[in-house]
Amino acid sequence: MEKGMLTTPEICQETIQIGIKKGVKTMFYQTLILATLAGAFIAFGSFVSMVGSHGISNYGLSKFVAGALFPVGLVLVLVCGAELFTGNTLLIQAYMEKEITLFQFVKNLVTVYVGNFIGAFMIAVLIYLSGLLLGNDVKLGAYVIKVAAYKGSLTFMNALASGILCNFLVCLAVWGSYAAKDVAGKILIVWVTIMTFITSGFEHSVANMYYFSIGILAKLDPRILASSHLPVDKINSVNIWNAIGNIIPVTIGNIIGGMLLVGLAYWFVFVRIPKNQDGIKKSKEDVCESENDKIRA
Repeated sequence: MEKGMLTTPEICQETIQIGIKKGVKTMFYQTLILATLAGAFIAFGSFVSMVGSHGISNYGLSKFVAGALFPVGLVLVLVCGAELFTGNTLLIQAYMEKEITLFQFVKNLVTVYVGNFIGAFMIAVLIYLSGLLLGNDVKLGAYVIKVAAYKGSLTFMNALASGILCNFLVCLAVWGSYAAKDVAGKILIVWVTIMTFITSGFEHSVANMYYFSIGILAKLDPRILASSHLPVDKINSVNIWNAIGNIIPVTIGNIIGGMLLVGLAYWFVFVRIPKNQDGIKKSKEDVCESENDKIRA
């Protein structure tokens, strides 16, 4: 009878094989297009979470509703197929196994990062042009600016630590989805894990590409600015420089959280250590065989 899920060592091998496919066998333009789709999917998740939560005054309930809706983005990435920067930090396992080169590893991450931004920005522009930010008496548009202003106010350390926590959970969601052999199982592990990260308020580099894009665009509409009731300095803080100042430490944190806390941790426990143990065992067997040969001689 076939197992309903992969074991953790089997997930390691699956992740390595996926890393080989992404790093070696997928062409540049394929990767870029799939990354653009992933950026769009995450933007959809970001937007729907804001629509559902912006009018709720209770802090905990608002965060939970946002968390309950946002996972649609990663579900689409994993089920429909797309390339997301945060999840692709798990290619570190294929690199550690020398199945892909450092150049292939970095090239994939850079290409995916650029594609993610294109997709997130594209959806932000389309949402702005659709007039949807004027919904609920322009309160949705005002909320968009407030979110961007808050994210832009985070210190480097705030953003870095939050980015680590975020991708620790995101990569566990990706990791867990590899274990599941059916769509329902993949959706469940993704929903539970991503809901936790959003409800907690951690920082995701690709989602922030959307949040800052839509926030900067929202400032172009005087009706949204008037409805935000934010001080001038807060409104002025929603700009490209503060966006970059947030996304850089968040990206670094995402890399640390994904590569170190998930990718390298599981690789070391379930691949590196067993290989060392096998090597010691074989070495001992060789010594015993050599001693037996001397005795027989």
